[in-house]
Amino acid sequence: MTELTLGANAPLPAGDLTVLIRYGAIPGAEIDVSAFLVTGTGKVRSDAEMCFYGQRSVAGGAVALAGASGGETRFTVSPGRIPAGVEKVVFTATIHENLAAFGRLTEIGLEVGGISGRIPCAGMTETALILAELYQRNGAWKVRVVGQGFNGGLAKLAPHLGVEVAEPAPAPEPPKLAPKPPKAEPTPPPKPVSLTKVTLTKSAQTTSLDLAKNSSGKLENVKVTLAWTAKVDLDLHAFYRLKNGKTGQVFFGSKGALEKAPFIKLDKDMGVGNTGGDNKETLLIGDLSQIECIIFATNIFRFFGRGKENFSRYDGRVILTTSLGEVTVPLTSETPGSWAVIAKVDNMHQPVITNINQILERQPELKDF
Repeated sequence: MTELTLGANAPLPAGDLTVLIRYGAIPGAEIDVSAFLVTGTGKVRSDAEMCFYGQRSVAGGAVALAGASGGETRFTVSPGRIPAGVEKVVFTATIHENLAAFGRLTEIGLEVGGISGRIPCAGMTETALILAELYQRNGAWKVRVVGQGFNGGLAKLAPHLGVEVAEPAPAPEPPKLAPKPPKAEPTPPPKPVSLTKVTLTKSAQTTSLDLAKNSSGKLENVKVTLAWTAKVDLDLHAFYRLKNGKTGQVFFGSKGALEKAPFIKLDKDMGVGNTGGDNKETLLIGDLSQIECIIFATNIFRFFGRGKENFSRYDGRVILTTSLGEVTVPLTSETPGSWAVIAKVDNMHQPVITNINQILERQPELKDF
């Protein structure tokens, strides 16, 4: 395997490529790796040409985030499908909320098309890096190891590549009595992509959920994931009330639907036995505008709704993901019980997520939250 030093480049083989970036771990900090499709100006043409955890496939799948776990991130790149006008695919790494510097790592490694590269990290004070770039030269594709650092993290790196980073939206104000009809306002410009990851660590803590519209003008789907690592069969339940007053439950025994009521659909029952690790159950919310509120809860299948358990032992969390960001609510309550209500989404006006973390000895009811 050809090995490149900082600043060096090499030609890539023809055909589809896998880009593997290895970085290990920094205790207490989260590393995000992204890919930007840039023109000759060195900037993206729009936020749609940034591939990251909230937008995992761009340019019709020409660049896709294939996975991120265990201290490494993998992308697939099809150079033959890269849109005309894009001259480079730039790979970056940032440390969430600047909680540490890359100097905490020994190095970051890159592998693509039989070529490897190393970026030494010792002594770095930066919290954002341009790692490498795939670029066209005389009709062929090459790879270059860059290693350019930025102090200030994502907020400094993103504008350098033409992406505007939006601040998290504040929680909505309580509605006023008998509000006057709002005046017609001009259509606002498209909202810039928000690269925020928010974790609600305290009970009753809230944040808004930012949503974009798809090409048909409809609000995008919201992905809701129950993730855990312990050897236990947790089940994801969504208890909902629609704006027409209808209530119900989506779970492994009634998986719901996206295009009609309840506009919520569970992917599958994970059915974990004695397997720990990357356990997930995921549901999609297809039309949040039809839904007034949802609570997300879990129980352990073997209890059949009975028994007591300390749910905080399972490294559980509910993650809500849109193209504009990600909100995580960890399962932290140590109170014993048979049901854990983790989070709630209220959507009377603007979608708001609340950390609930309440343990019950019976099945939850919406009226209690």
